[in-house]
Amino acid sequence: MALARVVSFEDVSPDRIKQLKRDITEGPPPEGLPASEILVLHDADTRQALVVLLFETEQAYAQGDATLSAMPAADTPGRRASVQRFTVAIRRTV
Repeated sequence: MALARVVSFEDVSPDRIKQLKRDITEGPPPEGLPASEILVLHDADTRQALVVLLFETEQAYAQGDATLSAMPAADTPGRRASVQRFTVAIRRTV
């Protein structure tokens, strides 16, 4: 059963999203982050973002959560507002 770590951020500028896109698409994933997928959603008008990371196992989630929780604030999209854990109930690519 897959698990999702859903993090909401505030005060996320379009420039920061552009930089993150480069970092995510051009560089290797951070060490200690065994996520199988990442989805970054951004509302430029409200400067809010949601980051959804999918993990295939409980162990992978625990490792990824520890890695991301220890990440310096400068490496995040903006000010972290909340972190939630969900079970992935339905997953389909269309």
